[in-house]
Order: sequence, then structure tokens, then C-alpha cells
Amino acid sequence: MKNEYILAIESSCDDTSIAIIDTNYKLYANIISSQLAHNDFGGVVPELASRLHLKNISYCMDMALQESQINLEEISAIAVSINPGLIGSLLVGTSFAKGLAWSLGVPLISVNHMLGHVFANKIANPDLQAPWLALVISGGHTELVEFESESKFQIVGNTVDDAAGEAFDKIAKILNLGYPGGPVIDKLAKEGDPNFHKFPQAMNIKDNYNFSFSGLKTSVLQYIGKQSDEFIQLHLNDIVASAQHAIVSILVKKTIAYATKNNIKKIIVAGGVSANSYLREQMQAANKKLKADIYFPPIKLCMDNAAMIGAAAIRKYLNKEFAKLDLNAFSTKGIKEV
Repeated sequence: MKNEYILAIESSCDDTSIAIIDTNYKLYANIISSQLAHNDFGGVVPELASRLHLKNISYCMDMALQESQINLEEISAIAVSINPGLIGSLLVGTSFAKGLAWSLGVPLISVNHMLGHVFANKIANPDLQAPWLALVISGGHTELVEFESESKFQIVGNTVDDAAGEAFDKIAKILNLGYPGGPVIDKLAKEGDPNFHKFPQAMNIKDNYNFSFSGLKTSVLQYIGKQSDEFIQLHLNDIVASAQHAIVSILVKKTIAYATKNNIKKIIVAGGVSANSYLREQMQAANKKLKADIYFPPIKLCMDNAAMIGAAAIRKYLNKEFAKLDLNAFSTKGIKEV
């Protein structure tokens, strides 16, 4: 049987990525160009991100084709993330995808970026089948989603304000640790005591699966404001370990509680925060009684990348669920079918 290749495009925020994957979830290339220029601003500058996507996208495609040793004429479909994200960045990827699909005469497939994070798990586990419960934690999103099938799901928990990823970034900014905050906090916390200070865990209510992290950010800010510079430097690892514990413990508690109550035996953790080593450790520790199968993406597939967009597009390709060439991007938050 002839291999069917999908060329996937991701440009929702500040990473330009092109991947080539086949319909059996075999990955041939996953090129990512990260925009380090934003680090000087402590966050992503939307206009700058859009311009850098324009500069880098063709180069990324050329690199993906070269690495995969696959020609454009062999591509069976073009997949692209069209939401959520920065609208200017999304438009660059969407426009590029539409032009490429038209020129090659192949189908166009639209993908929700957050669904992409979920399906990143299928690249390492192609036989993974729903039902499952997904904890999706990436950037401005923290969602608990129950999947009845790969295309039928319901959001059972959501953030009511700041997401977990935003909390990591804002806490890192308060402590002058740089951007992005997640990786540096994860690293420093390994040498700290997570029980050094008890930061609040908002919405810690039975049978409530929503999340809130804005209060944690404020609590850290107020705590730091009361300490001397010497105290902060002496106990920096302990402070970030305590803040990380407040974020991770509520994520784990609500996920395991929902899975236990509804007898769900497969849990998928997805998104940039799924790379956090403490989250991985605590999720497995909390699972001892439930004994569910817990899946994390490989570290290199946790962050924004086109491989996950291609993985999410495979089902739609096989079912011939194609988009029209008048497809447009939109920035509405949340996991959804598009």
C-alpha cells in the first residue's frame, strides 16, 4: 500500500513548525524554529511573532522536505492549526497552507491547536484508543476534557482566570527568572522544598473540576514583597518549589478525582506544562489506587510543534473531513472541533 503523507503547519504563537507524518503516525520530520527575540520582552510580542513566521515558514518547509527525503509531489494533504492562538500568527500559517494545498491539488485539513496537543500522545502510542480523560495544560489554557471517542468529547473542567502555564510565567517574572517561566522553575524546584511555604490552591472543592491560578500569582507577589532580598536569594529554590507544588497538586488532584469518580482508566496529559517533571512524578504517585494508564508526550512533543497538528489531522484525512479554501483562522480559546 502506498504511504500517504501529511504535511502539517503550526504557527499559533511564537514557534514556526513544519512536520511530515504518515497516516500510521510515523514521523519523518518535525522542524521547529523558536523565536528567541521575545525573551527580551518577557513575553510574546504578537506583531513581531507574525513577521518572524513570515520570514521562517518557507525555510522550515524546505528543511522538513530535506530531512524526510519526501518530495512535495508525494504529499497527500496539508494540515494547519487555525485556532486558538495569536490571530496574526495563525493567519500566516493558514494562508501558507491554503496556497500550498491549492498549488499541489491536495486536500486541506483544519486542526484545533489544543486537540493537536492531545494527539501528540498518539505519535509515541499509535494504538492508543479512546475513551480517555485529557488534562490539557498549555499557555493560556487549562482544561480537563473527557473523550468518548477521538471526535466526541466534553470539557468537564476549565480555568476561570489564569491558566497553569500563565501562573508559571508570571511567578517567574515576579522573581526575575526570565521567560518562559516553566522550565526554569522546574529546574530550580528540584533543589527546593515543596512544603517550605503553603501557597493557596483555589477552587479546592469536591466535585468541582474548574481551575483558578490568578490568586496564586497574587499570593506569591505579596509573599515576596514581605521578604528581604537576602531571604529570597537564600530560599529561592524553596519558594519556587512551593509555588510549583501549589500548581501541580491541584491539577493532579482534580484529574485523578474525576477519573476515579467516572471509572476512567486512561489519562492523557498534554501541552507545554506536561513537560514538567514534578507534574509527571506527582501524577504517577497519585495514580497508585486508581491504576489508570497515564500517557505523557515525549518531551520534544510537549511544546508547540507541527507533528502534533499532523497527528490530529490523520483521523480527519481518513474520514475525508476536508476544509474549503476559504478557510479562515480565529483566536477563540478552547479545545473544539474545527
